Amino acid sequence: MSALIYQFLPDLNWAGFYFMRGEGLVLGPFQGKTACVRIAVGRGVCGTAVERKESILVPDVHAFPGHIACDSASRSELVVPLIKDGRVLGVLDLDSPSPNRFDEEDREGCERFVQIYLQASEISL
Repeated sequence: MSALIYQFLPDLNWAGFYFMRGEGLVLGPFQGKTACVRIAVGRGVCGTAVERKESILVPDVHAFPGHIACDSASRSELVVPLIKDGRVLGVLDLDSPSPNRFDEEDREGCERFVQIYLQASEISL
């Protein structure tokens, strides 16, 4: 799924997953440069999306308090939590080198994509 998104969604420099392991997120399958391996819940955009249990669209990552810069080229970000049976299993994280790359249509489409993924997968806590 990360390869599919990376190939067909234009203007990305990173697309991948983090999965909940214990009290934090751990890097899963991804496309792009090497990324942060662990992210605490509540930290950065990914950890904040887990804490809030909602998608977060960030037009300019430099304006997001506590943003974790795994790739200094990233300028905007979209994070969609993987929620199954009310529990957050992880997140889909998309980064772009362009400011304001993501919009509400991207958010809605990625949320639908995540739901399809969750229905077809066997991931669980």
